Amino acid sequence: MRDSTSEVAQIRDAVHLCVDMQNIFAPGGLWATPWMERVQPTIISVVSRHPVRTIFTRFITPQDPEDRPGQWQSYFHRWHQATRRYLPPSALELVPALSRFIPPAAVIDKPAYSAFSNPGLASLLLEKKVGTVVISGAETDVCVLSTVLSAVDLGFRVVIVEDALCSSSDVGHDALMTMYRTRFHGQVDLVTAEELAEFWRE
Repeated sequence: MRDSTSEVAQIRDAVHLCVDMQNIFAPGGLWATPWMERVQPTIISVVSRHPVRTIFTRFITPQDPEDRPGQWQSYFHRWHQATRRYLPPSALELVPALSRFIPPAAVIDKPAYSAFSNPGLASLLLEKKVGTVVISGAETDVCVLSTVLSAVDLGFRVVIVEDALCSSSDVGHDALMTMYRTRFHGQVDLVTAEELAEFWRE
């Protein structure tokens, strides 16, 4: 636990954004994130405490590369097997251990890395007067990173559950943890799931 000098304030008016815990990123998936299984129990513990306040995001790939703008077309030509023309629909579903929380947890689909690439998310959070987003999921240095920066830009307080993130790259994960600690003081807090239970009590 953190010592008494911790600057993490109590968490109120919060929503838990669980980013892209989908079968495509699970072991055996096209974009498998090797240590997703390792963090899954931690994510389950967070969701189970706050199911009504949880929103799962899903990265939905295009039917064809031409359905996306600019460089996304090049990206999905390279990863044509990830387009919905070739990908089984089950690959884009949440992993079964988390899908069982829906409802009361909600799901929002997005076309790009950031959860806020679906404009409906920001509108929903503002409508509900959410001031803080608690973030977990995959991957630390891609979709989670993009979501964190979007949330900061929109003025949300961001709380990252550091032991509830996974990446395909240990180097990328560690670099991002360092960046959050050193470059986003006052906007981004890092906590463990155990600490989250202490600071976020509804």
